[in-house]
Amino acid sequence: MFSSAAPPAVHDGHAVDRFVPIASLTKAVTGTVLIQMATAGTLTLDDPVERWLPAVPGTGITLRHLARHTSGLPRLPPGRLSRRDPYAAFDRPALDRLLPRLDGLAERPPGEEEEYSNLGYAVLGAALTTASGMTYEELVTEHVLRPLNLTEITANPDPNRRLLPRGRLGRPRRPWTMTGAILPAGGLWATPRAAADLVVRLLVERRLGEPAPSWQTAGPLHWHNGATRDASIFAGGMDDGRWVMIHRLNAPPEDTDRAGLEILKGAETIRR
Repeated sequence: MFSSAAPPAVHDGHAVDRFVPIASLTKAVTGTVLIQMATAGTLTLDDPVERWLPAVPGTGITLRHLARHTSGLPRLPPGRLSRRDPYAAFDRPALDRLLPRLDGLAERPPGEEEEYSNLGYAVLGAALTTASGMTYEELVTEHVLRPLNLTEITANPDPNRRLLPRGRLGRPRRPWTMTGAILPAGGLWATPRAAADLVVRLLVERRLGEPAPSWQTAGPLHWHNGATRDASIFAGGMDDGRWVMIHRLNAPPEDTDRAGLEILKGAETIRR
């Protein structure tokens, strides 16, 4: 755990210098890439998806809709997902096969209602890579990691530096495969200290401008959470400079969210 109110707290076998999955906090990185590309003039937030992915029929969905979860697309790709490794088969060819029928997958017209969509972020990531001619990892390095002077965030960490939760017999549990089309939605890894630096530099110092539309908002709070197999994360920053990043292994995601919010509430009490 890292926050503006207390020094880093590490326990129960966690470590600040080992790579852990940051799950859907990846979306905040993807959204930041989108904003930086728009600022550079490579694209605009209101580009229709089909401008960059011609296989998509006219849907009215824009890049902004995808970033804000207002595209009308469902949370998950269609079809039966494996409980053991739900995204292993969802590679770029699988996504490409979905694109021509994206209009049929949408559950409501774009812009009407917010519905969290991992599928939407897979489509957004594909549009960004097509518009730039770069891989997703190259985009992240170019538009986020290098400007923020971060190095310990990657899609492919050294296996010897990964920290994996352990099962009942004490053996490391294999993480989900999220290196395919789902990568922009939740496949990045980071050391907890790098994830904390990401939060501070994006939400508190705002080195790259206003927070990307990927962040969820609640009044003065910008936040994002996420969970993959046996790992969960909560990150948030207040307009007054308070912030928190908490990552947990083998803990219910709801408890991780609750702990992060309680830390921010405690920080407010301390400041008063």
